[in-house]
Amino acid sequence: MRGVRHRYECPLRWADLDLLGHVNNVKYVDYLQEARSALLRSCLKAAGVERHGDAYVVVRHEVTFRAPLMFRKETVSIESWVSELRAASFTLDHEIFDEDEAGNRTVYLRARTVLAPFLQAEAKPRRLTPQEREALAPYAEVDPDRAPAGPVRVEVPHDHATHFPLQVRFSDVDIYRHVNNVKYVEYFQEARIAMMRRLKGALEEFPRLMVVVAQTNLEYVTPMVLRSTPYDCWSTVTEFGTKSMTVDAEITSDGEAGRVVHSRARVVLVFFDLETQRSITPPPGYREAVLAALGGPLADG
Repeated sequence: MRGVRHRYECPLRWADLDLLGHVNNVKYVDYLQEARSALLRSCLKAAGVERHGDAYVVVRHEVTFRAPLMFRKETVSIESWVSELRAASFTLDHEIFDEDEAGNRTVYLRARTVLAPFLQAEAKPRRLTPQEREALAPYAEVDPDRAPAGPVRVEVPHDHATHFPLQVRFSDVDIYRHVNNVKYVEYFQEARIAMMRRLKGALEEFPRLMVVVAQTNLEYVTPMVLRSTPYDCWSTVTEFGTKSMTVDAEITSDGEAGRVVHSRARVVLVFFDLETQRSITPPPGYREAVLAALGGPLADG
């Protein structure tokens, strides 16, 4: 059954671009936040729901990148709808796209975001109220063939993983005094780049290959806050396919009771030819050189 889809026209910024001239993968998640905020403002206000300082915190993102988006002065369209309503959470699905006059779409991204209502004063989750459920219900669209969003399960052995000291900036913090959900995606990107720098010497005999992000699954476990001490981000390659590799990562800190996990991520990277704008297969020996340089379970196996 298809309900109403909320549409948001998102402007692009020059600063959203990466070295390839595409909108950077982090910025797409920022676009989703803008669209999500517009939907919630609209539906909750229309239903007369007053939040009184409560928040809707992001529990999980599942983001699939379908095609590169280039900079232009025109906005890009984002549709958002409710794919699941539970007692203490709800899931929004998103699609970022262009549509021509005939209704044909170029889809750049599809995503799923799980959110939970949260009591700021008491620092604990709560159940959705009947008024909130009523406000979200018109946007409900259930796809029986699509599996519900699941937890992000990663294995990051710290003795093999690349360590990246992660310093939170003042501008990373949102109105709730926590690090904003979009910034975690940026943190994992920074840690991933640090990991890839380790490959420079090992890959000198190979032609330079670019990678693009094809899939990002990210789970938020414990809030991060502004502090002078860096957090720890650990990254390792856990799968290596014909044209892709998978990086598992987690952000941790040392707490009074032991190690605290703040977030987990699994990111699929695809090897990419800048000239043809298509995925490519790395040359023979490339996989072995990468794994030998990075170490980890795959290299051990």
